[in-house]
Amino acid sequence: VQTAADAATLATPPPTSGAVAQPGQRASLSPVSLGNLQLKAAASHSTMYPGNKRKKVWREEKERLLKMTLEERRKEYLRDYVPLKDIPTWKEEMKNKAQSDEDNTNEAFLMQKSLSDKVSLYRGDITVLEIDAIVNAANSSLLGGGGVDGCIHRAAGPCLVAECRSLSGCETGQAKITCGYDLPAKYVIHTVGPIARGHISDIHKEDLANCYKTSLKLAKENLIRSIAFPCISTGIYGFPNEPAAVIALTTVKEWLSKNENEMDRVIFCVFLEVDYKIYKKKMNDFFPTEGAGKKSHSPSPVKCKTKLPENLEDDNEGE
Repeated sequence: VQTAADAATLATPPPTSGAVAQPGQRASLSPVSLGNLQLKAAASHSTMYPGNKRKKVWREEKERLLKMTLEERRKEYLRDYVPLKDIPTWKEEMKNKAQSDEDNTNEAFLMQKSLSDKVSLYRGDITVLEIDAIVNAANSSLLGGGGVDGCIHRAAGPCLVAECRSLSGCETGQAKITCGYDLPAKYVIHTVGPIARGHISDIHKEDLANCYKTSLKLAKENLIRSIAFPCISTGIYGFPNEPAAVIALTTVKEWLSKNENEMDRVIFCVFLEVDYKIYKKKMNDFFPTEGAGKKSHSPSPVKCKTKLPENLEDDNEGE
């Protein structure tokens, strides 16, 4: 049985688009309102997943960002950052002990020690580094994955995967470059490491060395003066940690010996304790200073002024 109140309620016209339903009204949507919602939903979807407009969106954003000054870009940062000036070189880390052992150097030692000004060991999140380029340990699709790959994609935002789709993947040992988008780093160099699964062959070693060579080649071609490498292939790809570190240090040293004036800093960015201990032990063998230094600590990030929209996991283990 319909009461008078029910009849009055049903007789009341629905609120117009944007109005708030009053007590006794049924909050329904008119065809016009539904149409507006559908248009808004489509617009939102095209922003995050622009479909046919994908190239235009990322190209415009890339062009805009690459024209900005550092101070302009800092106003748009979504997370804290670590500037290059706060990351000590390997020589600076070893400075205290080096001064006390100054008399023990020899000619060969002195010839090589200059390269210790060109490298750093940093333990922490690679996505907070405010440098020219960070390297992504990517998979062959370049569309994101686990470990450091997923962390970089989440921090860089949807434009990164949009540009990566235009690159048509990447072969093992090769590298491709994109804009850094929401990252403090200006560029991301994506390289695909070998899948070793715990057993390394000469081909695996060559492919891993090529990851560093091709990344540094791209850096030189794009006038990149500072670059950070994660531990490539040591995560789910199963390349043993210590041999991977030796290949990284050897390859970077050889490249710097021939291109010293082309690069200001190469940062070995590690996340796990096991990798930090390996690099800490090996660095002075490849980039000798005057002696072993005191225990160092990675610098704290500078606080950004923009609130981070979502929690980004710090799962920076190499792909």
